[in-house]
Amino acid sequence: MVSFIEERPKSIAACQNVVSDAKSAQKPPAPPGFLSISRKKLLQNLEINAGARVNAWVDSMKASSPTHTKSTPSIADDEESWNLHYPSALKMFEQIINASKGKQIVMFLDYDGTLSPIVADPDRAFMSKKMRKTVRKLAKCFPTAIVSGRCRDKVYNFVKLAELYYAGSHGMDIKGPEKHSKSNKDTELLFQPASEFLPMIDEVYKQLVETTKSTPGSKVENNKFCLSVHFRCVDEKKWSELAHQVKSVLKDYPKLRLTQGRKVLEIRPTIKWDKGKALEFLLESLGFANCTDVFPVYIGDDRTDEDAFKILRDRGQGFGILVSKFPKDTNASYSLQEPDEVMDFLGRLVAWKELSARTKSKM
Repeated sequence: MVSFIEERPKSIAACQNVVSDAKSAQKPPAPPGFLSISRKKLLQNLEINAGARVNAWVDSMKASSPTHTKSTPSIADDEESWNLHYPSALKMFEQIINASKGKQIVMFLDYDGTLSPIVADPDRAFMSKKMRKTVRKLAKCFPTAIVSGRCRDKVYNFVKLAELYYAGSHGMDIKGPEKHSKSNKDTELLFQPASEFLPMIDEVYKQLVETTKSTPGSKVENNKFCLSVHFRCVDEKKWSELAHQVKSVLKDYPKLRLTQGRKVLEIRPTIKWDKGKALEFLLESLGFANCTDVFPVYIGDDRTDEDAFKILRDRGQGFGILVSKFPKDTNASYSLQEPDEVMDFLGRLVAWKELSARTKSKM
């Protein structure tokens, strides 16, 4: 395994505040503060205790299914225009490589729907052996992190690659691989900005399990620092009922917020932290915070990945790749249709890097 520090090009040494080894890594940023949301405003935002307003959340739940038609016109409504704005990363591979030349590529990968297919039972979202082999090779070529809404331990058990960085719970639980320092002591990166919420998350989890058990097909998943209420297997006629049940629990917890994913309701602490913040934290921890010679690539399929896509657009560095078979609004720059295409793209990156390394060694 080639360490992240060894993979940096020489030009990176000129960047400000770049670390030379694991011991001198930049000090992680301070834990984030709370969102400034009053209890009254939060209840209004979650639209609790009003049947008509819950319908708005049901509409949002429907929108998370790509087969539902959107009511608001956008570029996503025109497939031909969408494909022009977000072309296939496979078809644009040479252009992508040209844009990354002279820079250090850093890879960020979502798990569900990106490395593994979306399945009815989230506990059976296994990645293929071929995908695991491809990601292992990728990590030997580039710094690589998995950024998932899943509990970090759970996504690690799916991926089973110790050499990666893992950011679980939408980036609220970050851990890096163990590194051996010169003092022979193992060091590792560990950052959990929402630790104080653990008792509350456990409490709400138990209430949600009890409250939603009357809705067939619903599944509440405890992702340690956040909760997921899956409705992929719930009859659409029952979605309104499920939304009412979730909101009836959350009304007593103003420090938790409700967001939407692909056929899932997400409950998270109201701290200023998301997958985009996790991406920035990892870049800083790796010593790339103030570097212009870094090229982050984030691949994801979910609405929560948009925070990371937007960060890359705002930074003007690297790009995001949306994994979707259907056109939809996104901050990504390119697209791939499914995990098999993701594997092909990653495989081409590895092949290009290995060829470049052989060419340099001959010179």
